[in-house]
Amino acid sequence: MNYVSVSEIARLWGVTDRSVRKYCADGRIEGAFLMGKTWNVPADAVKPSRKRRAACNRKTLSERMREEMHSKLSGGIYHKVQIDLTYNSNHMEGSRLTHEQTRYIFETNTIGITDAGVNVDDIVETANHFKCVDLIIEGAQNSITENSIKQLHRILKSGTSDSRKPWFAVGKYKKLPNEVGGEATTAPEQVGAEIKALLAWYRALPTVTLEEIVEFHVRFERIHPFQDGNGRVGRLIMFKECLKHNITPFIIDEGHKLFYYRGLAQWHLERGYLLETCRSAQDSFQKILEYYRIFD
Repeated sequence: MNYVSVSEIARLWGVTDRSVRKYCADGRIEGAFLMGKTWNVPADAVKPSRKRRAACNRKTLSERMREEMHSKLSGGIYHKVQIDLTYNSNHMEGSRLTHEQTRYIFETNTIGITDAGVNVDDIVETANHFKCVDLIIEGAQNSITENSIKQLHRILKSGTSDSRKPWFAVGKYKKLPNEVGGEATTAPEQVGAEIKALLAWYRALPTVTLEEIVEFHVRFERIHPFQDGNGRVGRLIMFKECLKHNITPFIIDEGHKLFYYRGLAQWHLERGYLLETCRSAQDSFQKILEYYRIFD
């Protein structure tokens, strides 16, 4: 039997790659099997019929989260995204707060009692990240601009120990050269021009798909415009752009972290590494959407 990739079947059926992977994971494509992280699909596979969904829920994810945010609803999708996105993104950058502590800060605005010492910056940046998530939900349909990027950084790093360092520019581009993953990034004096070029490229795209959002992220991280906080700002932008373009968003968690870093480093050689990692994270997020009965 001949087998083809998810992308080939998706093009043939006129659906997204994520839809095909979900069909495979749900056992709805006979003969499909997983090798590593890649699904192999019989070339003559028949497209499964669509399941009927309740007509009562027509809100997009962006609308649903904005509604829950304004109504201060507890326990909904907005509540979960705030905690999961904040915990995982901060944890990737070295925060030692647990998921439970992150949840407690969001729900009570206090840290609670702990036997271990807690880094004050971890607490401040957690509270700040909640504000950043609110900002991207509220402005999900807005275009990315230099000002909006700087605003995310200013909110994220305000009140931290970094903000008191004379060489650290909160809400402004870096003053000193830095590296990411041992690789050189854009020189401080060139950051402004590089960000403008990146935004011009993105605005000129005729359509925006997951691949373009991920490419924007890779190029943003290679510029590394800020002294610190680039990864978190970049992942917030990715989440926002998925909301804007009605693409299933995703959260890079502990299970995806190493694959995510590999994908960033190898993007110029093989885009599939990072794209498949993001699609796998999308599949995880899709299960959350289904739990909350959100059908975009």
